[in-house]
Amino acid sequence: MALINYEDRLRRVVRHIHDHPAGDLSLDALSDIAAMSRFHWHRVFHAMTGETCAQAVRRIRAHRAGMLLVQTDWPVALIASRTGHRNAQSFARSFRTHFGVTPAVFRARGVPGDFELLRKGEEHMSEFEIRDMGPTRLAALPHRGAYSEIGAAFQQLAAIFTARNLWGQARGMVGVYHSDPTSVPEAELRSHAGVRVPADFEMPDVLEEVVLPAGAHAVSHYTGPYAGLPAAWDALFGKSLPASGRMPADLPSFEVYLNDPTEVSPEALETELCVPVTSGP
Repeated sequence: MALINYEDRLRRVVRHIHDHPAGDLSLDALSDIAAMSRFHWHRVFHAMTGETCAQAVRRIRAHRAGMLLVQTDWPVALIASRTGHRNAQSFARSFRTHFGVTPAVFRARGVPGDFELLRKGEEHMSEFEIRDMGPTRLAALPHRGAYSEIGAAFQQLAAIFTARNLWGQARGMVGVYHSDPTSVPEAELRSHAGVRVPADFEMPDVLEEVVLPAGAHAVSHYTGPYAGLPAAWDALFGKSLPASGRMPADLPSFEVYLNDPTEVSPEALETELCVPVTSGP
C-alpha cells in the first residue's frame, strides 16, 4: 500500500507540472500537491526520478517552449508567459541554459540539421532503411491530445516503473501514434507512451499491453530536440516514402527513443521514426 501511495503522489505532481506550466510550480506548491512536507517531498522526488523538482520544472517548461517556438508564430513574450517565465529576459536565460541558444535563434534556425531545409520549402529527402522487426510488447499508458504533449504520459509511466521497481525489465521507451495529425482534430489524437518489455513481464493493472506486430518497417534516424520531430515525419511521409515506392501499412507508426532527455542535451537526443510498410515496391 505504501508503494502505491508514493506512486500516486509522484504521478499527481508530474501531471500537475505538465497541466499547469505557467502556474506556481515552486517546491512548496508541489509539496502541497503531493500532500507531503516540503523537506520530505524534495528528497522523495529526487530519489525516485533522479531530478530535483526545480530541474524537472525547468526541463518541462523548456520542452513546451521549444515546441511553441517551432510550431506557432506567437511572440516570444507570449510563449514566455505561457511557459511560466516572469518576462522575456528571464525566459531567454533559462531557455539558453537548456538548449544552448536563445529562443530567437532557436526559432530562426527552425529545427536542427537537414530538416531545416524542409521547413524552408527546399527539396530534401530523409534517408531511411528498411528493417525487418519482430513483435514488440509494450507496457503503456494512453494519451489523448496533441502528440507534442505525450511527455506527460511518459513521466506518468516512469513514475509507475520507478515506484514498482520495474526498470530492470525495461528495454527502452517507445511512443506509438495511432492517428493522422493532418486529418484528426488535435483533441482526438490517440497515442501510447510505452516501455518495451519481455514476453514474461507481468503487466501491472494500471498499464495497458500494446503489441506492435512484426514486419518490414521504414526506419529513419533523427538527432536533435523533440521539437523537430514533426518536420522529420513530414520528410519521411511526404518525400522519401513516395519516392521509394514503398507503401505504409495500415498500422500505427512509432518512435523509439534511444537516449534520455534527462541525461543528454536536446541537440544530442536520438530518435528512430518507424513506419510499418508493405512488402517491396
